[in-house]
Amino acid sequence: MYDYFPEDIKPYIIPKAKGELYYQCLGCSAQYPIDTLLYVCPACREVLLIHDRNAESLKKIPGSIWQKIFDFRRMLKIPALKGIYRYHEFIGSCIPLESIIYLGEGHTPVVEANQRLQEQIGLTFYYKNDGQNPSASFKDRGMASALSSIKYLLDRKLISNVIAICASTGDTSASAALYASYLGPLIKSAVLLPHKKVTSQQLSQPLGSGAKVFEIPGVFDDCMKIVEYLSSRYSVVLLNSKNAWRILGQESYSYEIAQDFDWKMKDKAIVVPIGNAGNISAVMNGFIKFLDAGIIDALPKIIGVQSEHADPVFRYYLEPDETKRKFIPVNTKPSVAQAAMIGNPVSMPRVIQISKKYNEIAGRKHVFFVQVTEQSIMDWQLKANHNGHIACTQGGECLAGLVEAFRQKIVTPNETAILDATAHAIKFSEFQDLYFKSEIHEDYKVHSNPELINLPSLVLPDDQAMIPSQLKRLNEKDLQKFVQNISDKIAKKLNLELSDSLLKKI
Repeated sequence: MYDYFPEDIKPYIIPKAKGELYYQCLGCSAQYPIDTLLYVCPACREVLLIHDRNAESLKKIPGSIWQKIFDFRRMLKIPALKGIYRYHEFIGSCIPLESIIYLGEGHTPVVEANQRLQEQIGLTFYYKNDGQNPSASFKDRGMASALSSIKYLLDRKLISNVIAICASTGDTSASAALYASYLGPLIKSAVLLPHKKVTSQQLSQPLGSGAKVFEIPGVFDDCMKIVEYLSSRYSVVLLNSKNAWRILGQESYSYEIAQDFDWKMKDKAIVVPIGNAGNISAVMNGFIKFLDAGIIDALPKIIGVQSEHADPVFRYYLEPDETKRKFIPVNTKPSVAQAAMIGNPVSMPRVIQISKKYNEIAGRKHVFFVQVTEQSIMDWQLKANHNGHIACTQGGECLAGLVEAFRQKIVTPNETAILDATAHAIKFSEFQDLYFKSEIHEDYKVHSNPELINLPSLVLPDDQAMIPSQLKRLNEKDLQKFVQNISDKIAKKLNLELSDSLLKKI
């Protein structure tokens, strides 16, 4: 196959593990090697980002060549390069291909909204369906990176007998348990979930992957405090987005969008829910890296969305004077966007630093934050899915955020928006069921719109004695009567008209 590749990219098409990665503290700027398990700065306890000492050398390759490299890598059949590590040099450049974990994550489809939905919103927009990752959420991007880094350390015999642990609102636990199980028995996983704050579908995932699951009273922020305490005292691997490898993997979301839109990011707007703030940090950082390497032509707008029931980042940026801003965690209220129901996001320092850099590079305000109601989240999720999407409630939050951003003229009709559907709609189908039954608890402040309610209709035959079952099958004559009776009832409900060929016979 390589014989057919252009000569100018042949030396680069199979990446080599030659990066020099290191942790850098966002607080005191201290640097640490990556051959140890580290989640916060030992000196000042601030969160970390991963940098590459060889990053400047990436600029020696023209941006147009990088584009060709990534485009032609799509043709490769090497598993390690099929997922997020197609962009190996920009993600885990020190990790050899044999240490990379690939379970089918990344390169999720970008689906354009139909004309009817775009007309309702007022501009062209797409959903990037990250629910089509292996565990049905975007978390697999960061988890593939984090677990590949662990396997890298295992392969080098720098660690052994790994216990991986995370706090979760559902998606992180599902992803962590899945990827850890793939590396079993080298890695065992444990997850902490807020009791009765996770859908049954999400709870079933880590259980199915064999993880030890602990339900904790309170909310996600309480679970996170326990995980932080455990990781500070015991030899465990923390798999929340406090783990800088998670952020590194989630940058792939930006790279894929850039490639899907032929590297043209001018007049684009990326809409993401905030949650623990790791994903929006990674998205911004990814675009910065690609612009710095000359791979994309501009930085797209970034719009972070929060529900009014969990909005600490939105509140922080309400103060226009950055010297007067003070981050204050909030006590969350029940939210249908459960994965984003976080009052004290651990990646807030990353958001502050990276968004400031992002705006400076763009030469103007290019990162925005909007707040939406619970009602709008649920209504727009259902409207999106009524028009061919598979958006979760966080995807509904993004669409509600786009509507609000358009109202505020943050985005304009001549721009194109790409929305993050972070998980598959099935993960949050309980909220859809409750909405259709008008049974969402009053604490959510969501009322069911009759126009969006969709419930099944039980159709019974006139003769109750002619109801088939597995134990009681109808004879041929009765079955024909049953079929005709039920068919006529359905035709009436659907206002069907007899076909022309049948009318001619009558």
